[in-house]
Amino acid sequence: MEEIRISPIGVVKTGLGDINSLPGEGEKAIVELKEEYVPALQRIEENSHIWIICWFDRADRNLLQTMSRIMEPEPLKFGVFALRCSSRPNPIALTLVSLDRVEGNLLYVTGLDAYENTPVLDIKPYYEQDGIFSPRTSYVKPKDEDVRRSFMHKLAYRHHGVESVALEMGLRICLLAETHFGHLFDPALLVSVKGSRELGDVIQGITRARPANPPRFTFCEAEADEVIFTRNERVLKINIKKRYSGEELPGLSDDDIFFLQMK
Repeated sequence: MEEIRISPIGVVKTGLGDINSLPGEGEKAIVELKEEYVPALQRIEENSHIWIICWFDRADRNLLQTMSRIMEPEPLKFGVFALRCSSRPNPIALTLVSLDRVEGNLLYVTGLDAYENTPVLDIKPYYEQDGIFSPRTSYVKPKDEDVRRSFMHKLAYRHHGVESVALEMGLRICLLAETHFGHLFDPALLVSVKGSRELGDVIQGITRARPANPPRFTFCEAEADEVIFTRNERVLKINIKKRYSGEELPGLSDDDIFFLQMK
C-alpha cells in the first residue's frame, strides 16, 4: 500500500498535559496555525461550529480493544473502532467544537478534547447535513454523575440554544430517567411532555425522541409540567411541583422540585 504523508497545519494550546486530564465534554482551547495557512481561514468566522482533526501523537497505537474510562464499574470491552478513545492504530481525533473567535492565526474554540501541543491535521466547517437527530449508538454510561450531567447538558444546549430554567429542569428530569431506564435513545422508550414549549424542547434534545419514525415523543402545551417515560410496562411519571425561578433552583434537591411515581 502506498505510504501516506501528512504534515500538521498547527498545534493545540490547552495547558493540559495528557488526555486523561481532560473533562469528557472537552475544554476551551486555542488552535494555533502555522502562518502559511492563515489564507485558508478566509470566511471561517461565518461558521459557529467547526471540526478539528488532530493526531494524538502520544497514544498507544497497538491497542485494538479497551474499556471506556468513563463507564460504570465492570464495563464492557469494545473494539477501538467502536469507541472514540485516543488509542488506536492511527490515532486520528475528530472533534466538533464551537468557534468563539478568530485572531490572525489563532482559533479560539470550546469543546476540544486534546492536550497541549497536539498536532492539528485539518479543519472543516460543520454543516447542517452532518447532524443525525436520533442516531442508534452504543450505551456508554459514565460512572461519574458530573460527567453524565455534562454530556446531557451538551445535548440539551445544542438543541435548545440557551441556558435557562427549562434547560436545568429538563436536565434533572432526564438524569432521573436515565437512572431508572438506562439508555435514553432506546427506540422502545416513549417520552411524553405536558407543560412549557421550552421544557418540551429540552427533553426532546436530550432524549433525541421523534414524534414519528419511530413515534417516541409527544408534547402538549399546559400550565403545569409533567413528563412521563414509558418502556413496555414500566412507567416513570415526573411532575414539577411549581415553576421555579433561576435564583431558587441551586438550593433545591430533586425531592424538593419533583413528585415521582414509578410503576
